[in-house]
Amino acid sequence: MIQRNDLARAAVHALWASAAFALMGACIKAVSAQTSTEVVVFFRNAVSLLLLLPLMWRSGLRNTVRTDKPGGHLLRTGFGMAAMYCFFYAIGHLPLAAAVLLTYSTPLWVPFIAWLWLRERPDPIVFPSVLLGLAGIALIVKPGSGAFGGMAVIVGLAAGVLAGFAMVSIRRISDTEPPERIVFYLAAVGTLISLPPLYWAWQTPDARTLVLLVGTGAFATLGQLQLTRAYGCAPAARVGPFGYSAVMFSALLAWVLWGESLDRWALLGMLVVIASCILAGWRRREPQMEE
Repeated sequence: MIQRNDLARAAVHALWASAAFALMGACIKAVSAQTSTEVVVFFRNAVSLLLLLPLMWRSGLRNTVRTDKPGGHLLRTGFGMAAMYCFFYAIGHLPLAAAVLLTYSTPLWVPFIAWLWLRERPDPIVFPSVLLGLAGIALIVKPGSGAFGGMAVIVGLAAGVLAGFAMVSIRRISDTEPPERIVFYLAAVGTLISLPPLYWAWQTPDARTLVLLVGTGAFATLGQLQLTRAYGCAPAARVGPFGYSAVMFSALLAWVLWGESLDRWALLGMLVVIASCILAGWRRREPQMEE
């Protein structure tokens, strides 16, 4: 039986999840020059749905799908899909590690979103944490230097904010909805939402592109399942910091595959943002992030 406070086991699952999410990002980066963001988003959801269906069937598909909060799932999926489109766009236009880090800035925004939406007043530590995080982001993107595309940075930050709305919406339904059901509805409804854009954005993939697109969905699903197991082994506040290893894995993959590297100021900014996010979320129990 898995122990709820088994931090060592949780860390292993969380590190596997981070590696899977980094590989997902690498697949998106590799395929972004050959196909559109709309096609990538569709395959990410459709492949995930196909992989989840056997697991849901074994657990009892009817019980898994049955919900008293369809509106909550639609709201969560809407925010999650918007974050996904922004995140995948940013990956295609920014260094991989920077795009991943901007999306992982979510803990900086969640306390304020919860304050406005759920009237949950944030801990005082959140305010200096956000200022520290913004300083770290400035070190990475260097406003005015032209190092990174301005629009891509804005879209990457939007991905983090939208992911924050998705996480807060999870909190509104998580009292009755298990993680497996939430993940399933994201994949199922996300597949339907991402179908219409294919009408104008479809590009028939060649064999290499198809493998990368399937890899995107497969690694995303593996990461979700591993992260779910991690949060089942230890409290969220203790598991969360391990998620930032995805940034390090992404930086390593980007260096090996494309020769991407960040200067010392960007590396310092990366460490500052990670520290600020951990500080902002340390006392809070947040739902897990899903790619």
